Amino acid sequence: MINRTLEGFFRKEIIQTLRDPRMRVLVFVAPIIQLLLFGYAISTEVRNIKLGVSRGPEDVLGQKIAERAWCSGWFVPAATRGQDPFAWVQSGQADAVLVMPGRGLDRAVQRNHGQVQLLIDASNVVRAQAVERYMKMVLLEVMREVYPGVNAAAGFSFDIRMLYNPAMETSYFLVPGVMMMLLCLVTILLTAMSLVREREAGTFETLISAPLKNWEILAGKTLPYMLLGLVIVHLILAGAIIIFGLPFRGAYWKFLLAGFVFIWATISIGTLISTISKRQQQAMMATFLFLFPAIMLSGMMFPLENMPRVLSVAAYINPLKYMLVLLRNILLKGGDDWVFWSNLGALALIGVVAVGVSFNRFRQTLN
Repeated sequence: MINRTLEGFFRKEIIQTLRDPRMRVLVFVAPIIQLLLFGYAISTEVRNIKLGVSRGPEDVLGQKIAERAWCSGWFVPAATRGQDPFAWVQSGQADAVLVMPGRGLDRAVQRNHGQVQLLIDASNVVRAQAVERYMKMVLLEVMREVYPGVNAAAGFSFDIRMLYNPAMETSYFLVPGVMMMLLCLVTILLTAMSLVREREAGTFETLISAPLKNWEILAGKTLPYMLLGLVIVHLILAGAIIIFGLPFRGAYWKFLLAGFVFIWATISIGTLISTISKRQQQAMMATFLFLFPAIMLSGMMFPLENMPRVLSVAAYINPLKYMLVLLRNILLKGGDDWVFWSNLGALALIGVVAVGVSFNRFRQTLN
């Protein structure tokens, strides 16, 4: 026999949930979008590795190795500036650099001094291991073709240097991403719930009836969370250094400025979510629906270079991507100026757009 009370509750909850167009989108459309997104975007295979080559103009064998690497499907030519291969890796122009002997690899091999040095950015441990494995295969293949019938390793040595993480500590790669993820989660979620909580409690009308300007209300609701975010980012940094031994090789003011701009951007996104949502349940679901794709498209766990072009373009409007680059560059590489200012500028631009849209939506909500 059907329990009429349970039947009534069941019908009420279903109708109340599905009659809201926003909830219908969250329940039915969002899972399909995320399934397609993750299905195409997530790949642990390492490809499109930016490979630079430092060689003399007459080094035919060195050029042959470089071309074979670029044609393998694993590597792409790195667009480099200057002559310093270490600077190429530090600035992110190249993920790896082949350094050939000064007088040419072919001549060096014939004299039994053919040493090729491979510089690898090991701040991403998984990627660094793949680069080492791929390049060994390419080098041995070329040497067997050029010197058939003899030992390919004779007169040839391969020197690999793992930069910025020589011990290949996985925590050095993962902890900056976890720092970014935790900070983003706290700031967006707290801000998104703030205005919606006022609306549900019935105090929002009292707030807007006070003799305050729109920007004063918005600033009053967001500035406390910016201060809280700055406290949290230092707390997480202290834990990462003390517990995991994460190095801090860059300038503190760069870290502080990057954290401030990122918190500003994420709080603006949280405010935008709060102006769209009518209930705390909607705000929480919308927050997580933003966070999951943003984390996946940040490069924290899966290389952005492996993704389809459409998704990789979407990643360039993701604030988490730029913050992750900033954290790894400041903490592990010392904070290259070009990487710092270019990524900070992109993050600031996202913050400006998010603030403008949030303020416009907030003003419409008040009206």
